[in-house]
Amino acid sequence: MVVEMNDGLITSGDGRSRCSWCGEQDDYVAYHDIEWGYPTADDVRLYEKICLEGFQSGLSWLTILRKRENFRAGFAGFDFRKVAEFDETDVQRLLGDAGIVRHRGKIESTINNARRAIELVDEAGSLASFIWSFEPKPEDRPQRFDRATLMSITKSDASTALSKALKKRGWSFVGPTTMYAFMQSLGVVNDHLEGCHMRAPCEDARAAFQRPQQRR
Repeated sequence: MVVEMNDGLITSGDGRSRCSWCGEQDDYVAYHDIEWGYPTADDVRLYEKICLEGFQSGLSWLTILRKRENFRAGFAGFDFRKVAEFDETDVQRLLGDAGIVRHRGKIESTINNARRAIELVDEAGSLASFIWSFEPKPEDRPQRFDRATLMSITKSDASTALSKALKKRGWSFVGPTTMYAFMQSLGVVNDHLEGCHMRAPCEDARAAFQRPQQRR
């Protein structure tokens, strides 16, 4: 049984309070508890999430989450050095794959972004070092993160700056709102609500996380 509270939290049968967006679906709850908001410096994971956020545009994240393994199979585990070698034959193969979102523009964007990812690694040393350089300063974040705060933020100065920097380098499907969702999911910001049982663990993980440095 799930009990929804007025502050944007739900309390599940295990007695834990969670952000209400994860609902009661087991896979969505697991994603909320194990992945969402934890920081990473893994370039493959970062590239994958940027691309999947692009595929999610106009859809629910749960739809993409449930197709994620199919996406990984179709896109060589999101190894961007492999995806960069994809050609029209691969585009046609993916357009025929009912296990993913069959959108030519987004498929071609994923291939394009793989090529741009290689260029960015050459420029900055890693995707992680470039992306984490856009982490907002603590004073630029809300002092309290409640439901009203979450609902008021769809993009930020940091996500807008990241979006502009990627677009300047030829990336696509990386708008400011998409980049804010990306920053939320990979722990560049911690948007678990006050009272969610995962807010403190994610903040602890962020405190212990060693930010990668860009090549000088």
